[in-house]
Amino acid sequence: MAPHLTLVPPVNVAADRLDEVGDLLRCAADMERPFSVTLGPPATFLPANPVLYLRVGGDAALEPVRRLREAVFVTPLARELPWPFTPHVTLMDGGDPARIEAGVMALAGHLVEVTFDILTLLHEQRDADGVRVWRPLLDAPLGGPSVVARGGLPLELTAGGHLDAGAAAWFDASWDAHDRVLSGAAWAPAEPVSITARRDGQVVGVATGAFRDGEAHLERLIVDPAVRGEGIGGHLLAAYTSDVAARGASRLVLRAVAGGDAQRFYVDRGFVTVATLPRWRRGVDFVLLERALR
Repeated sequence: MAPHLTLVPPVNVAADRLDEVGDLLRCAADMERPFSVTLGPPATFLPANPVLYLRVGGDAALEPVRRLREAVFVTPLARELPWPFTPHVTLMDGGDPARIEAGVMALAGHLVEVTFDILTLLHEQRDADGVRVWRPLLDAPLGGPSVVARGGLPLELTAGGHLDAGAAAWFDASWDAHDRVLSGAAWAPAEPVSITARRDGQVVGVATGAFRDGEAHLERLIVDPAVRGEGIGGHLLAAYTSDVAARGASRLVLRAVAGGDAQRFYVDRGFVTVATLPRWRRGVDFVLLERALR
């Protein structure tokens, strides 16, 4: 989870009320401009709770925090709490009390200025290994969306790292409709594909991509640097190729850095370079490779 200031602690919300939560966050964000605060020095909730955190300092700086808290801590996000609201940024949650006390002493003089400019809605999930993670569902920029107009037709533009549920649903449906027009009668929804390599229960490599309309894309393949050179990448690629071929793929397509080890790796395994992509990502040249599967 990225560093954050919690306005609402974890709470169960019914899936059919997520749109309501999104509207609540956007309304709250519209009313508050970005603001700066001083974080630090560190403190702890011991002995009641083994948490090391940075204080949010300054009465003037706390006012926008309190206003945002009051705006969002309502149904369906409100619930009874056993402790008062204390604005803070967590450094360690559930740590050893001795380490927490040592952290308070070691960081006693630590102060940092930060600016908050966005409200984010997080969703608790479990990753493939069962580890608890929080993933963003919605971003609402403080100050609200920018409004532009031409010919009397207003348009709101909202910047953020993640689409809200309504925008994501519209985007998925619209993109599928676009693909239907492009593919015609051959259209089919994309099928996600993933291969995971483990050794002694630990993940050492992953390959991910998708299959659609008889064509498979390998989007990412990565192997733990500690075990590279042991053939794991080749096994991942072979398993991925076998999987998409069984789904009916007639070719497998991917991108790699031009002239790099990855390009040579794929060419050695039957891929052909079919196009160059100058400065395709972060100013680096890439190539498009493909391999016929039947």
